Amino acid sequence: MSDVQSISFERQRIEHLELKNITKRFPGVLANAHVDFDVRAGEVHALLGENGAGKSTLMKILYGLYHPDEGEIFINGSPVRIASPNDAINLGIGMIHQHFMLVDSLTVAENIALGLPSSRGLLTDLDVVSARTEMLAKKYGLLVDPGAYIWQLAVGQRQRVEILKALYRGADLLILDEPTAVLTPQEVDEFMETIRQMTEEKHSIIFISHKLHEVIAISQRVTVLRNGRRVDSCPTAGCTKHDLARMMVGQEIVMPKLTTPPKRGEVRLELKNVHAQSDRETPALRGVDLQIFSGEIVGLAGVSGNGQAELAQVVTGLRPATQGQVLIEGRDMTGKLPGEIIRCGLAYIPEERMRDGMVQDFNISENIILRDHNKDPYAKRGFLLHRVIAEFTDRLIDLFHIKTPSRETPARNLSGGNIQKVVLARELSRQPRIIVAAQPSRGLDIGATEYVHNSLLEQREKGAAILLISEDLDEILALSDRVAVVYEGRIMGILDNKDAERERVGLLMAGVHPD
Repeated sequence: MSDVQSISFERQRIEHLELKNITKRFPGVLANAHVDFDVRAGEVHALLGENGAGKSTLMKILYGLYHPDEGEIFINGSPVRIASPNDAINLGIGMIHQHFMLVDSLTVAENIALGLPSSRGLLTDLDVVSARTEMLAKKYGLLVDPGAYIWQLAVGQRQRVEILKALYRGADLLILDEPTAVLTPQEVDEFMETIRQMTEEKHSIIFISHKLHEVIAISQRVTVLRNGRRVDSCPTAGCTKHDLARMMVGQEIVMPKLTTPPKRGEVRLELKNVHAQSDRETPALRGVDLQIFSGEIVGLAGVSGNGQAELAQVVTGLRPATQGQVLIEGRDMTGKLPGEIIRCGLAYIPEERMRDGMVQDFNISENIILRDHNKDPYAKRGFLLHRVIAEFTDRLIDLFHIKTPSRETPARNLSGGNIQKVVLARELSRQPRIIVAAQPSRGLDIGATEYVHNSLLEQREKGAAILLISEDLDEILALSDRVAVVYEGRIMGILDNKDAERERVGLLMAGVHPD
C-alpha cells in the first residue's frame, strides 16, 4: 500500500446514505419515531434538537451501538445491517465522540494502529502507520506528530488524532458530535477549514452542534428533531439562528446577555497567589490572583485542561492549595472542608453534574435537600419532616420548570437539562452570596441554556458574586462583566466586557499576548 487511497477497504464508496422510518423504544420512552434522514457525498448535513430530542440515539443506531426496532439503513440504495461499530467502520462510517476515545499513555501512531492488524503479521509496523498518518495529516491539514504521546497534546490536537484514526480506517462518512465544544476560536476556524477540505474530497459529514452560527456557516442542509420526531429538513441557506432555534423548541428563543452595568459592592471572593497540583501531581495552578465583587459575573475563559477545573475545586474545598490563600469575604478559607465553605454562603454548580452534583439513585426531593437534610426546616430531632420537604420540592419544581413525572423520580431518569435545573434549584434556593458555576450549560440545548443564563443574571441582580467557568466563549462574552483568561494555570489577562474582543480573548486562550 503506497498511497493514501490504498488505506480504504475494498468496498463501494458511500455516495448516499439513508435512514428510513427509524424507530427506537426504551422502557417508557419513544426515543425515535419514524425518523427519515440522509446525507450525500461531499455534503455537511447538520442534525439539531434539544436534549432528549433523539439525535444521539439516531446516530448510535447508524454507528451500530443501538439496533432499531423499526426502519432500515441504505447505502447507495442497497439495504445494510449495522450490528456493531465494527460493521459501521467496515462500511466506511466513522464517529468522533464529544469525549475522545484515546489512550493517553500511547503515541498518536499507537492509538491509530490500535485494533488493526499489522502488515507484518506478529511484528509491529508503527513506522508504516506513522508514514501513512503523515500522508493523511498533510492531505487534510491535520498536522500532528505521530510519535507524540496523547497526554502531551492539546485538546485541538487530540481531536485531529480522532479524525485521522477514522480516516485511516477508510471512513467516507464522519459523524461529528459537538466537535467544537472544547476548541479555541482559532482552532474552530482551522477545524472548519478541515471540514471544507474533507467535503471537497467527497467525504460526507453529519454535524451535531448546539452552536447555531457554526451550523449556518458550515452545513448545506439541516434536519431538526423534536421529541424523537423529525420536525423538518431544509437547505441551510436562508436560515437564521432564530429560525433554527424556533424549529428546535417550537417557540421564540432570545438568548440573554448583559444589558446593565454591574452594581459592584465589596470583594466576596479573592484568590491570592494560589498554586495547586493536578491529579497527575503536575502544576495545575501557578500563582492565580483574582478578585470577584458582589453584583458581578467574572468569566474564566480557557481551553479545557488549563486549570479551570482545579481552580473551582480549590475554591470549593475539594482540592488543597499547595500555596496561596482563598478568602471568602475577607476570611481565610484555604484548606477548609467543603461543608464549612458552603456554610459561608457559597453555591457550587459542578462541571460533572451527575458525578459531583447529585446522587443518581436518590429522587428529586432527596437531591434538593442534600446539603441541608439534617437542619430546620427539613428535620426535627433527627427525623425528616416529609410534608415540609414535599411542599418545598414541589415549589422548586414549579419555580425552576423541572420536567419530571413526580418529585419521587430518581435523578438518573431525568434529561441533562432537567438534572441541571435540579442542581440550580438546590443551590440557588439557599440564597447564596457567592456562586461558582463550572460549565453550567455544557451539553444543554438552547432552551435549557437560556434558562441557566437567566438564572445567573438574576442572581447577579440580587448581588451575588459569580465565578462563571466555561469553555464556551460565546457564553463567557454574553454574561461576564469581566473576562479572566487562563492558560497553563496562569491568568493571562483580565478584560472588561467592552474590551473582550473575540480575537483578543482567543489569542490569550492560546497563551499569546495580543499587545
